[in-house]
Amino acid sequence: MGTVLAVCLSRGKGEVKTAAESAELMAGHGLAGDAHAGGGRRQVSLLGRESVVKMALPDLAPGAFAENILTEGLVLSELPVGTRLRVGRALLEVTQIGKECHSACAIREKTGDCVMPREGVFAVVLEGGVIRAGDLVEACPVEDKS
Repeated sequence: MGTVLAVCLSRGKGEVKTAAESAELMAGHGLAGDAHAGGGRRQVSLLGRESVVKMALPDLAPGAFAENILTEGLVLSELPVGTRLRVGRALLEVTQIGKECHSACAIREKTGDCVMPREGVFAVVLEGGVIRAGDLVEACPVEDKS
């Protein structure tokens, strides 16, 4: 079990995401008002504080890695694809671990490295709901479909 540390949004792609008091996860879409929301398999991005700490960069604000949801207490990158995450009242399904970083990644330019390609988690929204810092994050086991 983990906890949401921050919910982050950006109005435009390529912008740093900033923390919001709360945001609405919309089924089949992502976070309302976020530039990266929409259909597809990467509606929401999550990153664990445990992954951010590995970068050893002081003073990184939530959203610095363009994550929508910053968590703590759950090693997200070790969850298998298909894992469902209960975040507050919303339900997500993990669709991808890691991604190819774009060439203009501000963190990579500053430090020479970025954790999102290895440990960023992407999900679709199965059930919507308002989320905020302090909400619990619970991993539900992948169901056996055989």
